[in-house]
Amino acid sequence: MKRQLFAFILFIASPCLGMAATVYPAIDVQMTLEKVSEHVYYVQGKAGIATDNKGFISNAAVVISTNSVLVFDALGSPSLAAKLVEQIRQLTAKPITTVFISHYHADHIYGLQVLKEQGATIYAPKGAERYYNSEFSDARLNERRKSLSPWINKDTRVVKPDQLLEGDQEFKLDDLTMDVIQFGSAHSDSDLALYIKQDDVLLSGDLIFTGRIPFVGGNEIENWIAKIDYLAKIPAKQIVPGHGGVFTSLEQGADLTRSYLILLRDSMNAAVDDLMSFEDAYSAVDWRRFHKLPAFERANRGNAYRVFLASEAKSLSK
Repeated sequence: MKRQLFAFILFIASPCLGMAATVYPAIDVQMTLEKVSEHVYYVQGKAGIATDNKGFISNAAVVISTNSVLVFDALGSPSLAAKLVEQIRQLTAKPITTVFISHYHADHIYGLQVLKEQGATIYAPKGAERYYNSEFSDARLNERRKSLSPWINKDTRVVKPDQLLEGDQEFKLDDLTMDVIQFGSAHSDSDLALYIKQDDVLLSGDLIFTGRIPFVGGNEIENWIAKIDYLAKIPAKQIVPGHGGVFTSLEQGADLTRSYLILLRDSMNAAVDDLMSFEDAYSAVDWRRFHKLPAFERANRGNAYRVFLASEAKSLSK
């Protein structure tokens, strides 16, 4: 009880420590920062659809350097991000100075306002503006205010990044050196990953899913597959995916995502070439490897339809 009270006081009390004064609705989900390497920790959301587990379905990572803290992805509500900050404060009182967002999807960004209140600078990949400037962004937030109330409510907002990043680049956090790896449209309108060199840890974002069906939010599935192959060349000893547990072999850990994307691409491309309707194309695919995975019933048909439409568009443009 004393430990919990201490964490709560640290979170709300002192602006000089960079702490936020806003109090967010309490959320009773299991969340523990697990150590990945010397400097890197992560919390793992529960596999499922967006509103399962009170919205805690995605991962966030924390990098603690000599003088400061970096957070990679902000989770799916301000309440979840506030809980993440409490977890960080049990490890360190160093200020949270930096946030990297792997991509702008709701389950990774609604906690940003909490981290912004901590004084953090927010970085995101160029192309993310297509999401947060869209009508879809407003519609999604309004839907979440209903489906994830009270943790997402009228005070929840979509926070824009302070800086949009273009191209691969190196980033310094005190004594740590990181590679920022840009991917363009893959899982979303724009994705990035972060490789912490001293720790040989790769934070992949949603380019890699484990334990559940991937969600196809971008329109360049071929690029997504190619980028997974590119990630395999990075000498990472630990990989933190956007969904699912940490793994040590990218080839094995990315197999589910890669195999699923290849099945989508090949089956939908073949259907378009054969002038099949989407209904016939979808029924003809053998989904048995994936149909028991969490989120399959809610996500798979939509994934296939988006890939089918993209394939049709490319076919008509030839």
